[in-house]
Amino acid sequence: MNLDSQIRELKGVGEKTETLFQNLGVYTVRDILLHFPREYHKFEQPKSVDEISEGTVIAVLGRIKKTPLVRRNGRMAVTSTQIEGREKILSLIWFRMPYLKNTLKPGMQYVFYGIVKKRKNQLIMEQPKIYTITQYQELSDSLQPVYALTKGLTNNLVRKMEKQALESIYLLDDFLPEKLRKIHDFCEYGQAVRQMHFPDSAYALKNARNRLAYQDFFEFILMMQMSKEQRVTAKNQFTFEENGIVEQIISKLPYPLTGAQKRTIDCIHNEMRGDYVMQRLIQGDVGSGKTIVAFLAMIDAASNGYQSAIMAPTEVLARQHYENFTQMCQDYDLDFPVILLTGSMTAKQKRDAYERMLLYPNALIVGTHALIQERAVYENLALVITDEQHRFGVRQRETLGKKGEKPHILVMSATPIPRTLAIILYGDLDISVIDEVPAKRLPIKNCVVGTEFRPKAYEFIEKQVKDGHQAYVICPLVEESENTEAENVTDYTKLLKAELPDVRIVCLHGKMKSAEKNRIMEEFLNHDTDVLVSTTVIEVGVNVPEATVMIVEHAERFGLAQLHQLRGRVKRGVKPAVCILLYGYPLGETSRARLNVMRDTEDGVLIAEEDLKLRGGGEILGTRQSGAEQFRLAEMPEHQNLLITANKDARMIIAADPDLASPRGQALRTLLYLFERDGAVKTYLAG
Repeated sequence: MNLDSQIRELKGVGEKTETLFQNLGVYTVRDILLHFPREYHKFEQPKSVDEISEGTVIAVLGRIKKTPLVRRNGRMAVTSTQIEGREKILSLIWFRMPYLKNTLKPGMQYVFYGIVKKRKNQLIMEQPKIYTITQYQELSDSLQPVYALTKGLTNNLVRKMEKQALESIYLLDDFLPEKLRKIHDFCEYGQAVRQMHFPDSAYALKNARNRLAYQDFFEFILMMQMSKEQRVTAKNQFTFEENGIVEQIISKLPYPLTGAQKRTIDCIHNEMRGDYVMQRLIQGDVGSGKTIVAFLAMIDAASNGYQSAIMAPTEVLARQHYENFTQMCQDYDLDFPVILLTGSMTAKQKRDAYERMLLYPNALIVGTHALIQERAVYENLALVITDEQHRFGVRQRETLGKKGEKPHILVMSATPIPRTLAIILYGDLDISVIDEVPAKRLPIKNCVVGTEFRPKAYEFIEKQVKDGHQAYVICPLVEESENTEAENVTDYTKLLKAELPDVRIVCLHGKMKSAEKNRIMEEFLNHDTDVLVSTTVIEVGVNVPEATVMIVEHAERFGLAQLHQLRGRVKRGVKPAVCILLYGYPLGETSRARLNVMRDTEDGVLIAEEDLKLRGGGEILGTRQSGAEQFRLAEMPEHQNLLITANKDARMIIAADPDLASPRGQALRTLLYLFERDGAVKTYLAG
């Protein structure tokens, strides 16, 4: 057995279990080893009933006095019992577990582990885990991993497979020399992987996570440096005249551009007329007006007889760009064709698009990943733009660039990171920052409250819908999980429809097929639905001007940068907007402080910097942040210092061993292979 062995080669993994793992993106032994826990439960000494309080995750020792009661709520069995102290009573409730009636014996002591809630002046614990005293003692004071799961897959099974995989294969030699590991206080690679799955202590876990976060950054920067092929800045082969068209459009816009927009437009204008090919990042907060800057750059190219292409991460966003650009060309009497190319188009539609791309050398071309497919051939491509760059890889950006003869490169990102970090992550690009919000944009009213506020939030949604507006509701999960109390999209949608029967409510999540997701978003955009219950799949989305309300369930489970991105979905119109961040219990002081940052500011960079200050070296215990991440473990801005360190080390190694021919270089090739970044090495060595 090796890293590339299929997951089914592990003992106990049959066809059904293999399919469940594949639903999580786990196909090989390597995949399961890199399927790190999302959080860790710490099993402290159990408390008595009298010592518990509302809003805490706790282990409670108690004696069952009566046989549990089982009642039916529709088709669902509800099992309940109580344990008593001298002053307090704790009610225990389980759903869909009627067998507990025969498992929990009257007179026996058990340890119950879960969240204590208060309902109608009664302390309750729903779906608590059950341990005998002996079982709990074995776990006492340990950190137990909790993995991301899918329906039908248990945490215990994942733990067994992780343990088996660790025992069955040899992890690669550490590419870091001992001297460097000591400087950074890193453990060895194999030890780091083991400690991530089965930590000996909180300190060992923190050290392991730092080691692997550093590696996330290191291999990313190494790949980026090598994929650039140490290229010399290319000469500009395109001739751009001063025709005044961009200035004419700016004078006719129904709104004034901000100073930051004007400065960025001037930079682009001058660089496309300079001696060298433009390679520029536009970093602007949500709603800062990056799209109009991109449009004007494309018009500048078109007016000089050149094609331009903009690649968006979703079909719905690409279509919105296409419709907006088409409308603006009509409004300002611009006789330039706008061409759309996406993966869902019919074969005939794609053929028509390919033909028009060859026919019109001054077209504005808008699309998704379809723009980089082999059949997409361009005529006179002078400018390529990637929108929402954090959703694309470096390779995809470069592939689009190779569709032309060294075209100008423009990259747009709304990810709020400090400028120093942007310089590292986009080291091959010059940077423009749009740090002003258009005057017409109203500030968002932010509200940070507990889940008990839900009924009032629902009332507010209902009122907004009656006034002709729309709303988003964001949930952390797609479906129910036995390991968390967080809300899931599937059940939440049913609940909300019952609460608001007169409101048109739909659900959206990443497991849906692309066509279905596009249809749902199109309907929401066209106001055919009122409320969209979704996961973070809408983090990068379209402008829905009538969407004025966003509710984020269990906001403490999301990173601040992600919350900021999500909140931006209701910042696109000219009407007042409200963002309600609902937190679950228990809520630690750090989590509360972070959510208060969201309440008090809309400055994305400030949010990122405050997050760094509050979390320091990392909040190891507790819930990992939800949503798609660029790295496996590293998170910004938490690991800012590790990024800076990895950047220095990677550049030093490339400078000393550009061909990766040394023993360390061979280990680095293995590293890139492990993380599936070896394509960069192959490209580089191929010349």
